[in-house]
This record gives sequence, structure tokens and C-alpha cells, in this order.
Amino acid sequence: MYFTDRGIEELEDRRGDEEVTLAWLAGKLRGFVDANPEFETAIERFATYLARDDEDDPED
Repeated sequence: MYFTDRGIEELEDRRGDEEVTLAWLAGKLRGFVDANPEFETAIERFATYLARDDEDDPED
């Protein structure tokens, strides 16, 4: 397990049963970048990854 997986594991353990909207997630990401501007590039890349994740979906 990578060190960064710990946060992912905690997220899944604590909130894995919750349902959220992408609008909620976008707001949380904006808030995170506002508080931590040094992570803007990483968050931007992550958001783009999520937005385009289905582009290669063979069922489309």
C-alpha cells in the first residue's frame, strides 16, 4: 500500500456508505484548493481525470 492510500482507506472506512453529488465533490475540491493552493495542479488533474474517465468506455 502506498502512503497516500491511507487517506483513501480512511475515506472509504468513514464515509464509504454515503452518497454524494459531483457538485458536492466539486465544492469540496474548490475549498481544499482555496485552503491549500500548492495542491491546485494535482487537484485540477484529478478533477480532469474524473471528468474524462468515461471517454474510453467501450459501452459508449
